[in-house]
Amino acid sequence: MEKETERIEAFSDGVFAISVTLLVLDLHVPEVKDGNTYKQLLEQLVLQWPGYIAFIISFFSIFIIWVNHHKVFKQIYKRNTGLMFANGLILFLVSLVSFPSALLARFFLTDSKQLSVTIYTGLFVLINVAFNLLWQQATSDKKLLRPGISNAAIRQLRNNYLYGFPTYLLAFVLSFFYPNFALLICVLLWIFWAASSKKINFTETPAL
Repeated sequence: MEKETERIEAFSDGVFAISVTLLVLDLHVPEVKDGNTYKQLLEQLVLQWPGYIAFIISFFSIFIIWVNHHKVFKQIYKRNTGLMFANGLILFLVSLVSFPSALLARFFLTDSKQLSVTIYTGLFVLINVAFNLLWQQATSDKKLLRPGISNAAIRQLRNNYLYGFPTYLLAFVLSFFYPNFALLICVLLWIFWAASSKKINFTETPAL
C-alpha cells in the first residue's frame, strides 16, 4: 500500500526541529561587571535556574510530542483534508511552546509565577485536544490506516490520548493554586507516554 503522508511528515519534522531550536534562544549569557567575574558569573548562572528548568521541560515535551507524532504517522498511510488540518493544528500549537517556556524562565521567581504556569499548562491541554482530533480523523475511516493494524492498538492509542486530556486539565486547574505541582503532573504524564508507547502491539492478531 502506497504511503501518501511523506510530505506531511517531512514538513512536520521541520516544524518540530525549529520549535526545539527556538527554545535555546531563551538561555542568555549573563552580564557581569569588572571585578570578581568568576563569583559574579556563578551567581548570575545560579539565578537563571528557572530558565534551565523551562528549557529542559519544554525540550522533552516537544521531543515526546514528536515521538508520539511519529508513532501515529507510522500507522497512517492515506490522507484527507480533515487529517491535514488536524496535523496543522498540532504544528501550530507546538510552534508556540517557546513562548510559555520563555514566560516560565522570566517570571517563575516573581509574583507572576502562577500566570506563567497556567499559560504553559493551558497550551498542553490544547495540544492534547489536537492529538485526539488527529487520531479521531485518522480512525474515522480505517482506509487511512496501515493494513493489518489491530483494533486493540487503535483503541489503546485513543485511550492514551484521552487519558491525557483530564490529566492536563487537572494540571491546568491546579496551576491556579499549586503551580509547582501542576508542572510536576505534566512531567509525570510525559514519562507515562514515553513508557506506554513501547507496550502497544500494532499487528492484527490472526483469528483462531
